[in-house]
Amino acid sequence: MALRVLLPWQDLVDRLQLPGIEPILWHINDDHKDAPPADVLVTERPSNPKLRSRVSRIKGLKHVHLLSIGYEWVLEHLPEQVSLTNSKGAVEDATAEHCLALVLASLRQLPQVGQQQRERQWIRRTWTSSLHGSKVALLGAGGVSSEIRSRLLPFKPAELTSFARTERVHGQGHPIYSLDRLWAFLPTADVVIVALPHTPETEQLIDAEFLSAMKGGALLVNVGRGPIVDTDALLPELQAGRLHAALDVTDPEPLPANHALWSAPNCIITPHMAGDTGQFISLVSELAINQVIDFAHGEELASQITN
Repeated sequence: MALRVLLPWQDLVDRLQLPGIEPILWHINDDHKDAPPADVLVTERPSNPKLRSRVSRIKGLKHVHLLSIGYEWVLEHLPEQVSLTNSKGAVEDATAEHCLALVLASLRQLPQVGQQQRERQWIRRTWTSSLHGSKVALLGAGGVSSEIRSRLLPFKPAELTSFARTERVHGQGHPIYSLDRLWAFLPTADVVIVALPHTPETEQLIDAEFLSAMKGGALLVNVGRGPIVDTDALLPELQAGRLHAALDVTDPEPLPANHALWSAPNCIITPHMAGDTGQFISLVSELAINQVIDFAHGEELASQITN
């Protein structure tokens, strides 16, 4: 029998018209009905958390391949004996590039200058912060964090210090300090970048105590997961003008239209789009196709996740 594969994009369906494979177009967000029986599900992260449970109702499912790095959302909905892979290697560059854009846009006050352009105001001098000479704390030590770090270094920060759950020396040679040692660094950090996964340990790690320990005028950037930051604690810091923020992820997400975070001063919000580039689509599609073909032939899969 042919391997039945659920795919979210027509391009993937067209490219997997191969002997022994039956590609089926089904999108976890857009299809009104639950998925038909299938051996493999290739899927994006559902935009609506209520749709995540659709994974658990796919009859005959043997493997799930995620078109993302993040996989925490699917674990509780993954039936026993169903294997899981993610798209490690396809999204790190795009996310790091977006992170750098958020940092620079905030430090150089591009939203404010953009508003001046729309109002046709030429202000002679606009003095801003810069990465050059700043102290930066980078939370996370995975692939995304490594790519962020490599992009920050050419801007000559005064310090660039990495923190993660486990203290160690990174493969690139720089030290990674444990998160509990971050507290000594926070009062002097100009920029704090969050690129951590969402786990029980990182849930609301950035809370009121953490934020109050940050120096006045510092920038918080989140390209990890929304629930790592306590939104209710961040809002008063922004509204008081004490901190700045640049957020690609929020809690809640999607952010409701009437949420106060939208209008908070000194806050840039992008709608979880860090990985959304044409290059990412090319890379993630190629990886998904190779994973399905390897699964069909019984080959060992790349980027396997152990639950």
